[in-house]
Amino acid sequence: MATSFKTLLGTDTQATRTKLHEAIPITGTITTGTYSDLNIKNYSHGMFQSVYDYPYLSSSANHIFDITVGYSSGSAVSGSKSTQNRQKLQMYNTLAQVLVGHDQTGSIRQFDEDGDLSDGSKLQECFFFNFSRLLTKDEIQKGSFRMDFNLNPTGSKGIGFTNVTARVRDTYGTTNSFKTNSPAGEYNILYATGTSGPDGPANIRPFEGEKAVGLIFYQAGIAVLTSSLFKVVASGGICKNTMVNNETGGQIIMTTASSGPAGWGVERLLVSASISGAADAIRNRLQDVYFTNTTELNSTIYFCRANANEFNYSSAPTYLSQSQIRVKESRRDEPISYITTVGLYSANNELLAVAKLSEPLKKTPSNEFTLRVRLDY
Repeated sequence: MATSFKTLLGTDTQATRTKLHEAIPITGTITTGTYSDLNIKNYSHGMFQSVYDYPYLSSSANHIFDITVGYSSGSAVSGSKSTQNRQKLQMYNTLAQVLVGHDQTGSIRQFDEDGDLSDGSKLQECFFFNFSRLLTKDEIQKGSFRMDFNLNPTGSKGIGFTNVTARVRDTYGTTNSFKTNSPAGEYNILYATGTSGPDGPANIRPFEGEKAVGLIFYQAGIAVLTSSLFKVVASGGICKNTMVNNETGGQIIMTTASSGPAGWGVERLLVSASISGAADAIRNRLQDVYFTNTTELNSTIYFCRANANEFNYSSAPTYLSQSQIRVKESRRDEPISYITTVGLYSANNELLAVAKLSEPLKKTPSNEFTLRVRLDY
């Protein structure tokens, strides 16, 4: 008799979870000039700036990340004279509420330099990079995140900086040192190391050793970067005092004639520039971004077993010719069928999924098969 259906038992199914990874490189040429900023979108609300991989009016453009800036109400740059002061406070508080939550009094926490959310050093003036879900997928893989910033003290624009660079990384992401006390999931501290390029003398290395400069939230896909990266020690930053002269107020020049009034340091930028203007300045300092994303694949595997005495006949109308099996040469030959398709049905006999074999499998009473069908979610 033709066996067409067989009930799957609990031992015939297995749930699995697989993590897939994809390398995501973002070159500085995309963010600072390849498309003459036609891939940079500013909005009438002025709360953030979006970067695309192609001119954003094109149907082929993909959203890469957003940039915004903000500071806490306790910051020295906060005040009524600051351009878009309310919006910058709002951006800081909104992101802090989502990423670090509230304290015991119900107040929004500030971003914490060492991630323990205690009364230690706070990140009060920050640049925020919110990477699109298209790139980050389920999360950024721990230990893979890297951003390179140009710290050339002349303030020249964007690409071509090889003298002074800060490499920002989640250095200890692979050592299980990440934090779990965020409502947005797991995060870690970003550390910067300073280098001087092949055409730059070693004595202008911006700082020695590793410096904590921000936070990376893996599931949220958001990097928080402190403005201290662009200040010298005497001005509350991390760079060597010899990096700049006194005329800049102890800050690396963030603007040029093409990104705003030339000669602004980071504090003047946060006070006097709009959010879009500040986003332009930090974007033109960005050389490269690299990370590996993670896609979590949940699967159910069904082991469809065709034992020796099962599925040896077909119910197809063409299987018989005048009550004779077409694929048999004589009555004494074994019955033969060819398995081409596996269907998974509900208890109500509803077809839920179909699996096609790459080639037919010859089935007789002399052989058995186990077909492994995987459904990914």
